[in-house]
Formats: sequence, C-alpha cells, structure tokens
Amino acid sequence: MTTWAGRTAAEISAAVREKRVTPREVAAEHLARIERLDGRVGAFRTVRAEAALAEADEVAARGDFAGLPLAGVPVAVKDNLAVRGESTRVGSAATPDTPAAEDHVTVARLRAAGAVVVGLTNVPELCVFGTTDGVLGTARNPWDPTRSAGGSSGGSAAAVAAGMVPIALGNDGMGSLRIPAANCGLVTIKPGRGVVPTGPGGSDWFGMSENGPLATTVEDARLMLSVLAGDGPALRAEPGPLRVAVSLRSPLAGVTVSRPYTAATREAAGVLMRAGHQVRRADPPYPMSLAMTSLVHWTAGTAADARHLDAQLLTRRTRVHARLGRPFLDRARSGAAREQLRRRLEPFFAEYDVLLTPALARRSPKAGPWHERGWLSNVLANTNYSPLTPPWNLTGWPAMSVPCGTLPSGAPCAVQLVGRPGTEYQLLEVAEQLQERNPWRRTAPMN
Repeated sequence: MTTWAGRTAAEISAAVREKRVTPREVAAEHLARIERLDGRVGAFRTVRAEAALAEADEVAARGDFAGLPLAGVPVAVKDNLAVRGESTRVGSAATPDTPAAEDHVTVARLRAAGAVVVGLTNVPELCVFGTTDGVLGTARNPWDPTRSAGGSSGGSAAAVAAGMVPIALGNDGMGSLRIPAANCGLVTIKPGRGVVPTGPGGSDWFGMSENGPLATTVEDARLMLSVLAGDGPALRAEPGPLRVAVSLRSPLAGVTVSRPYTAATREAAGVLMRAGHQVRRADPPYPMSLAMTSLVHWTAGTAADARHLDAQLLTRRTRVHARLGRPFLDRARSGAAREQLRRRLEPFFAEYDVLLTPALARRSPKAGPWHERGWLSNVLANTNYSPLTPPWNLTGWPAMSVPCGTLPSGAPCAVQLVGRPGTEYQLLEVAEQLQERNPWRRTAPMN
C-alpha cells in the first residue's frame, strides 16, 4: 500500500493528476497523521477535518487536473491569513472568533491550484515573537520537542517537519519564515517586495512582511512560490557561476554566532565552491544603528496591529511591545531608515551576487510559556538566537533558509542565502545545488 503522508507536494500532485490516488485519500491520510501526532507537536490551532475532505472532493470533481500544479496537495495556513469559513485569531484572545467571509489572496491562489486546506496553524500573539506559544497553543520542534519550533510561522513549520502536510503557508516580517524553517530543517524563501501579494485583511509591517512557502525540498518551495506569485509553471534560473560572499558575523553588535551555525556556513561555502562559484569571505557593512532600526520597526509593527484591539486581552509582553512602538509609528511608516539601509548595502550586492550566512546564531529556546514571561526576557531570547534575519526585511530583499548540518542534539542546522531584488529563482537554484550535493533528511523521525 502506497503511503502519501511524508511525500512531497510534487509527488502528490503528480500522482493525483495521473489518477493513481484521489484527493480524498491523500487528505484522509494526512488528517489521520495530524490526529496521531499533533498532540505532541502543537502545530495546529484548528483542524478542518470535514471541510478538508469536502474540499478534496471538490478538487476531484474538477475532473481535468492538467492545470492544477498542486492538485490534491494538503496545505496548512498560518493563523494570520484568512481562510473562508474560519476565524483568524492571530494567536490572541483579543481577536474576534468570527469566520472569514473570503480567503486571503494567497489562500485563494493555493486553492485555485488544487491545494486542500487542512487547518490553521499556531502563532505567537500577533505574530510578534520568535517562539510560537500563547493562550491558543504552543508549537514544538518535531526534531526536538523540548525546544520551540520558532516563530512566528512556528505552527506551519512544525506541521511540515512532522510530515502532517507537505507544504505550508507562512509569512516573514523579521524572520518569521526563516527562523522556524531553520529550527525545523525546512526550506523557505522570503520573497522580495511585490513578488507575492500581501493583500487586504492583514498587516504587512510597513512593507516588511512577505508571504511565502515552507517545504521539505527546494522543488516544493519553488512550486509553491510560483503559485503564490502567479508565475505559472515553476520558473528556473541559471545559478552561476556566481560571486558568493560568506559572512559569519552577526549584524548586531554584541551577539555572537555559535559554532554549529558557523560550521554549517563553512560547510555550505565549500559545497558552493566545488559547484563552481566564486566564494569569498566578506561582511556586509551593517551600520551600528541596525539594532535600533530593527527595534523601532518591530515594536511599531505591533503597535499598528494592536491599535483596534482590547489591550486588556493581550498578554503582558505584547502590551509592552505595542506601547513601546506607538511613538515610532510615523518614523516606521516614513521608510527613511529602510531606504538608508538599502543605499548602504547596495554597493556590497553590486560586488557579490549572493550572501551566505548562518540562518541563526544558536538553537531555539526551550518550548514553554514564553507568553507568561516578561517583555525583556522575550526580547533578549529572540535577539540572541535570531539576529541574522531582520536586515533583509528592512531592505525588502529576498532571503532563504536552507538546511545544512546538524546540531549536537541531532536536530537540523541551517544557513541563510540573500540576494538582490528579483533573484528569488536564482536563490532557489543555489539552494538546490546545496540540496543535491549535501542532502538532508526531509522530515523528523516521528512514529
């Protein structure tokens, strides 16, 4: 008997198109895996068991699957993007439990491509922090359940890493795709500005947050990105030879990168050098003001999201974060600091095609009720383990997390790839070279 849970999206859609399996059979098998495993993982805020099976039948009723690149593929959606008929809670007791009338544009595109939405995934309150925990659930890393899956797309990442879905939808405003992907051994890409629509009904943090895929292979990430971007068949780009800069330095002064992540970066650099790229050590000219710029935009984004919510229903760390950000709203909206950072970094990216860095500085914090702890504890934990992702939200340039190496615990390690605007598919080709020459285990060993 063929097992479909744990297969890639590309494999599932090909089998559905070739009538080797029905969308209902695929959905039912993944729903059974969710029921069996999610009590230990905490990926889902809500599972759409009956609705997903009905949706699978609707896909089957289309008959001709030729134009459906995601035919019958189960997908999980981060709980800050609207799914028709379901509430969008954004990890908070302060949000209304009211069903959405329409799909977010990205969800609509996935469904139009034949995907089946099996559930909405857990996030930290208002998607603020780099650990996914809160009053609506806690997402754990399937590779090491004592650790957080990361955030804020932590539930989506955990669902994919546990094989409960082959792909999931998330978004990234300060690293919220790349952080949990790096923790959970997944491939993700934060597209550059304007590639994937942000759409109505959700915050984009002054243009810094982008919607994107979480997957176990580069092929699936490329496939899902092409659907989200409306590009038609998954595009390919010539990968090189490229000029690759390798930087082991944290962008934030005083934050160091631990040995497993620097080792993974050196390992990836060696792979790319053997693939024919020109690889050199070089650090981007990060300004000393970067920490303050990041904090201003991080807190102001939360202030904007919280302005119509009852503050008494928010957790203390979120209330403090939003209160600190209110004086910075106009400053963040102006975009002046982001433009200044872009101008400072553009000469570096004129000299180099791709930047290779560690994805994180160290492994994720212990899983637990971080939402019950103070604001400063959360900020320090976040900053100390994920200082390398925010610059590329501030610039609006594409960035990826790609598995590479392992931590002492056996959980995956990861590197980050960054490129100029418009190089999303080029970055994916570089990532595919890493995957081909240095393959990783796709899902966590869960029984």
